[in-house]
Amino acid sequence: MIVYFLRHANAGEPMASPKKDEKRGLDKEGIEQCGYVGRALAALDVQADVILSSPLKRATQTAALVGNEMGFEGKILTDSALRPQATFAEFRKVLDKYASHEAIMVVGHNPNLSEFLGRVISPAGCEAALELRKGAVAKVELRRSSGWLSWCLTPKVLRTLYAAAAESSRPKSSRK
Repeated sequence: MIVYFLRHANAGEPMASPKKDEKRGLDKEGIEQCGYVGRALAALDVQADVILSSPLKRATQTAALVGNEMGFEGKILTDSALRPQATFAEFRKVLDKYASHEAIMVVGHNPNLSEFLGRVISPAGCEAALELRKGAVAKVELRRSSGWLSWCLTPKVLRTLYAAAAESSRPKSSRK
């Protein structure tokens, strides 16, 4: 099974009230990040059978925007195992539940999404030192209980690649 780990895109500053913070949506930069990420994943021909998101607004918005850019036609599912305070044991149950699928995308938060990624690719189940930046996506290939990281891309890298591709596709006479 392939698991795409996607951290929610930029959503501005956290709010003091946990209830209000759960409803904090993406800011302008976050919406733009989702565009780059989704278009890049589409260009890489990334297909997900299922997209699972934390129920927090910034994560569900990220999942919906990226999924739309990828051409995902299914319903975005939410799971509490992707909330900021979720445990690895809860996350592991999600992986087990969807193990029959070829590829899934999980959209969540740090610090636990980076922890989950690190623990999935670490041979002994301890945490490898990886940090997903906001809007970053990592591809992990799982076989039973072990996994390996195929790639990890940040929005900044994707923006640069997108700009370079756009520049190279323009006629030479119109380039600066």
